[in-house]
Amino acid sequence: MATQSVRPSAEAVRDAVAAALGERIRTLKVSHDEVTVEVAAADYREVMQTLRDAPACRFEQLIDLCGVDYSTYRDGAWDGPRFAVVVHLLSVSLNQRLRVRTFCPDDDFPVIDSVTAIWPSANWYEREAFDLYGIVFEGHADLRRILTDYGFIGHPFRKDFPLSGHVEMRYDPERRRVIYEPVTIEPREITPRIIREDSYGGLH
Repeated sequence: MATQSVRPSAEAVRDAVAAALGERIRTLKVSHDEVTVEVAAADYREVMQTLRDAPACRFEQLIDLCGVDYSTYRDGAWDGPRFAVVVHLLSVSLNQRLRVRTFCPDDDFPVIDSVTAIWPSANWYEREAFDLYGIVFEGHADLRRILTDYGFIGHPFRKDFPLSGHVEMRYDPERRRVIYEPVTIEPREITPRIIREDSYGGLH
């Protein structure tokens, strides 16, 4: 497979994506020399297939997928959907990159299509987003927790999840097994108090 050594400009990538996706685009912007496209959840899987196969896109690799919880974004002033899936794509043959963002329409039960059939590398990333954010990927063949313990309750990267969690586990020598108990960690301030001199960093 031939590869392109010269990296296209962000504007060129934006135009190629715009031509390939057309009216399925919600927003498409260039910021800090990076291209981000936002699409609706209903179009997500079809869009991803197009981005992989369209001649001017050819994003052969999914290099990252993560969940986002916007519930406290802008100090709680965010009025859009709570959960999003953000994907980073790479075209080795065309030497270009793209970020794709899709919001899950239901805050109470976030669901979006799986893209493992398009990029098998999405497998573990989708399991991670499910584990940490509770986002369900429809069509994933083995959607189960990947980082937390089997008996873990909740999704630890959600903004409303307590820092100390809900339960703790320990080995009980009398029962000769690991047991789960309500967490006993006392809440504490984790941000250290920092005192700087008046002229710190040249500021007056």
